[in-house]
Amino acid sequence: MRRMSLVTTLAAFAIAGSSACASKGFVKNEVSHVSTKVDSLSQSLEETQERTKKNEAKIAEVDKKVDATKTEAMTAAATADSKAVTADGKAVAAGESAKAAADRAEAVDKASKRLTFEVVLNDSEGNFKFNATELPDSAKAKLDELVNKLKADPNGAYFEIEGYTDNVGPKDINQKIGLERAEAVKRYLYEQHQIPLHRMNVISYGDKNPAAPNTTKEGRAQNRRVVIKVLV
Repeated sequence: MRRMSLVTTLAAFAIAGSSACASKGFVKNEVSHVSTKVDSLSQSLEETQERTKKNEAKIAEVDKKVDATKTEAMTAAATADSKAVTADGKAVAAGESAKAAADRAEAVDKASKRLTFEVVLNDSEGNFKFNATELPDSAKAKLDELVNKLKADPNGAYFEIEGYTDNVGPKDINQKIGLERAEAVKRYLYEQHQIPLHRMNVISYGDKNPAAPNTTKEGRAQNRRVVIKVLV
């Protein structure tokens, strides 16, 4: 009986020792496996961090290029706007210079001409009546005669057309009537004889520069007139 107990005890110790050895081996294997996983995760984390740094560097470089491109685009746009403004200014200046040159050429052309004919259309000869601006037939006949006296091509002539009135009525009304009378002559010469419009200059003097005293009916009739001066 005692022998059986001893055997049982020894067997128990043997089993316990065997279990202890098995537990230690399991723990070592698990620790080794975990360590391997930790090492692998650490390496993966380092690689991820490295890739993140590279990506951040690339993003920063792209941002820098984008900013540089924006700056270049803004500079180019500003330069283009400046050039456009400069071009507009030059175009305006060129237009003004061309107009000034044309005006000077016309002034020189006019100054170089001499008075060839002068025709007066007034009420005393059956032309413009009191307060009337319509061109009468008698005035048209005198204009036809004037053009016929010019050369075969009258387009080279320059016409100064001056409108006048008597001193009856307000000055502003007289100024208006004088201008309408001169315009009527200009319109007839253009429509009937094709005289170029740029060759005719119209002006109104109203009741200024009377040809005769306004104190008489006859004098006022002479002052209601249009004077056409032909320069060739």
